[in-house]
Amino acid sequence: MDPIRNPYAPGAGQRPPELAGRDTELDMFTVVLERIARGRPERSLVLTGLRGVGKTVLLNALRSAAVRKRWGTGKIEARPDIELRRPLSAALHQAVRELGIRDDDSRDYVLGVLKAFAQRSAGKDAKLRDRWQPGIDVPAITGRADSGDIEIDLVELFTDIAGLAEDSGRGVAVFIDEMQDLQPPDVSALCAACHEISQLGLPFIVVGAGLPHLPAVLSASKSYSERLFQYRRIDRLDREQADRALRSPALAEGADYTAEALAALYKATDGYPYFVQAYGKSAWDVAPESPITEEDVTVAAPAAQTELAVGFFGSRYERATPAEREYMKALADLEILEEAPDANGVATKDLASVLGRKPQSLSPARDGLIKKGLVYSGERGRIAFTVPHFGRYLRAQPEL
Repeated sequence: MDPIRNPYAPGAGQRPPELAGRDTELDMFTVVLERIARGRPERSLVLTGLRGVGKTVLLNALRSAAVRKRWGTGKIEARPDIELRRPLSAALHQAVRELGIRDDDSRDYVLGVLKAFAQRSAGKDAKLRDRWQPGIDVPAITGRADSGDIEIDLVELFTDIAGLAEDSGRGVAVFIDEMQDLQPPDVSALCAACHEISQLGLPFIVVGAGLPHLPAVLSASKSYSERLFQYRRIDRLDREQADRALRSPALAEGADYTAEALAALYKATDGYPYFVQAYGKSAWDVAPESPITEEDVTVAAPAAQTELAVGFFGSRYERATPAEREYMKALADLEILEEAPDANGVATKDLASVLGRKPQSLSPARDGLIKKGLVYSGERGRIAFTVPHFGRYLRAQPEL
């Protein structure tokens, strides 16, 4: 098989040639955009799921759908060490530019408010040379979205930008990846701003993506967040969808798989989209001809496993401290003892028992792993890996 024509894309956030299994979310978002365009009330959207299920890919696909409707869009990736104000300013600046507003006065006023909001990140009394300059070529408007209280400022800013979009007959959508990493004050402000916009019926939505515990993060900030967003759990592909993700790109290149090869690939990948792409790429490269057979999949498996071990599992393991690694190894062993699937995790009291420690003494390791995005707590007293098959990977590496 010609490696140059290999159609698979096992990269972080790279869109696969066939976005299988996400038609429901794409169709639903199209309805959201159309309803808002007609002045109907709609909620913002939150996508949740483990790593490797394609949340970022889907987020980008939803953004493309909004762009095709000529909405203004912007995207950020949240980080726990960076406040929301600055990256959000850049995203909203792009959204306003995409709207292409011809009324210079209205556009410049909103950009002036946005500039004041952005510059407030350096502190109201900061010297001009110390203020971040967002690249907005209009004077800052004082007295609007520049109080320093992120919740007040965000409500005012969203209202002004949404009003500008409404006047143009379009809307604005902001896309936030790794949403669980927003700082608590920013989460609270974002919820409050979305709530205000929703009550006013303005054409502005936030589309967030994050780990499975993101709904709990939002709920802890504002109790009404449970009703503020539409929540969509993004999971692994079923057998039919996984086969489609493999066969459609292959057929487009004049190739195919045997039924036995497809069965072997699903058993190896469990339908996780990132794994499907990694195994598909390796199987294509080793197969001498079409159709790709079960034997080809067997030969390709070590290369795919090495790819995942280095780029998907190993890099994450290396970020952990010795205490955190000990915690993860115990979690991996308990998955087998309790026969717990990756998504459900294990009881933290059992972890403490296995390690011979008091539960409170494990809190620093647990909290550190949560901050690094390696584990999450879907419910009180339980913990799970955020990465599919991570426990399996650790159990297969006795030297770690």
